[in-house]
Amino acid sequence: MVAALPALVASLPAADGTFPWLSLIVLLPSVAALLMPLLPGDGDDPRLPRTVALTALGIDFALMLWVFSHHFDGSSSALQLVERFSWVPALGLEWSLASDGLSAPLVVLSGLVTLLAAAASWNVARKTRLYFALLLLQASAQALVFLSQDFLLFFLAWELELVPVYLLIAIWGGPQRQYAATKFILYTATASLLILISGLALALSGDHFSLNLTELASRSPGGSFGLLCYLGFLIGFGVKLPMFPLHTWLPDAHGEANAPVSMLLAGVLLKMGGYALLRFNVQMLPGAHQQLAPALVVLGIVNIVYGALNAFAQDNVKRRIACSSVSHMGFVLLGIGAVDALGLSGAMLQMISHGLIAAAMFFVTGVFYERTKTLSIPNMGGLAKVLPVTFAFFLASSLASLALPGMSGFVSEITVFLGITANDAFTIGFRVITVVLAAIGVVLTPVYLLSLCRRVFFGPRIPALAVLGDMKPREALIGLSLLLPTLVIGFWPRIAIDLYEASTTALANNLPAQAALALGRIPALG
Repeated sequence: MVAALPALVASLPAADGTFPWLSLIVLLPSVAALLMPLLPGDGDDPRLPRTVALTALGIDFALMLWVFSHHFDGSSSALQLVERFSWVPALGLEWSLASDGLSAPLVVLSGLVTLLAAAASWNVARKTRLYFALLLLQASAQALVFLSQDFLLFFLAWELELVPVYLLIAIWGGPQRQYAATKFILYTATASLLILISGLALALSGDHFSLNLTELASRSPGGSFGLLCYLGFLIGFGVKLPMFPLHTWLPDAHGEANAPVSMLLAGVLLKMGGYALLRFNVQMLPGAHQQLAPALVVLGIVNIVYGALNAFAQDNVKRRIACSSVSHMGFVLLGIGAVDALGLSGAMLQMISHGLIAAAMFFVTGVFYERTKTLSIPNMGGLAKVLPVTFAFFLASSLASLALPGMSGFVSEITVFLGITANDAFTIGFRVITVVLAAIGVVLTPVYLLSLCRRVFFGPRIPALAVLGDMKPREALIGLSLLLPTLVIGFWPRIAIDLYEASTTALANNLPAQAALALGRIPALG
């Protein structure tokens, strides 16, 4: 059935009579993955599998850019490029794809990060056909997560993307890879049960059974049922975000995964959690979201401060950056909990910004790991003298991560702050406390990142480090491809905001006004 799907999709027009571009975007990497076992030569020879993967992902990313620049209108919050036909009628499963402002920028982000992760896998020299096939399957699964408009299709894609990541960590990871991969799959698979139960409960809640996301959003159940579904989604998607205290799989996964897989984890997979919270919790359950928005703000604050403090305790470079990701994704929770258009806009921008910055940091970490063969901070020092270009890229990534003005991290975080402070739904006391606590995390970020730069790149050089040479042109191009967009967005944020602003505004306008006003009368809020 899966093998016949590309031909079936290609034979049918989209719902509006146009070519099914989204299906092509989703299926192209999978078709290339199916070709991997048929390639001639040694399974450990990386040249041909790498060429096929880079070609397929390059074409797919170029197709994304072309489709969303020529066939997508960012000023509209309506679903666009709609494709829909029955796939498995007995189950009510439809191949239903569409894009709006919530999905379009994240699809492009996933295409860019995956292409660069494949390029960063240049030196993978073991089971290369399987490795690149898994990267290609992951590319299809993550695009399908963002574009699905049928709950069961969304859930299948959500589950499908777990398998390649598990195998990529378990086969090509570090010494503790089996532990990290098992912990990853246990956390995420258990969370998926809550997602499935909540989604099916919504599908059964109306006059008739429906898996269509648009119809599910129109039902907007309230009361205890709505709250229970909301909590199920929140926990299920919060694992992937990651949300405290469901985050503990992330440092282990990053610590053992190779750099390209860490780029995917930080650049794409965490964004699936934020996207799903917007799509399901905010869009489908606006009443429950209004009631639990203060809890999301509190959880966001905990993420920000706890992640920053935990980063100080890490003596492994990748684990420190992973804890930094926990902190920065707290701003996504904070923006979603702000219950206004500005906060939701900040959450979207933070997902885009963090996807680029975190991918860049993990990539550069992989560059100097290949030279030094260590990620232990106490065992490094003086690398700026022998790896000046690598140091420049790592410092630029760190400055972007600590929200230096002129880079995307500053714009996204300040937008979240403005969304909280400008929202009259919360009392003044609650807003002040929120901003002060979040600011603590902002202040801690440059401390743990710049101290990391100092310890790794300055001080006495350790002679045992086998440094073989600085960044190659290919590696510098990958780094520039991730950092240049952070500068462009930092100086011209409208290039990203224009893609999603109509959709986040529509989400905010759909929130019940009376419930928002009631928040200001809750004594616990100050």
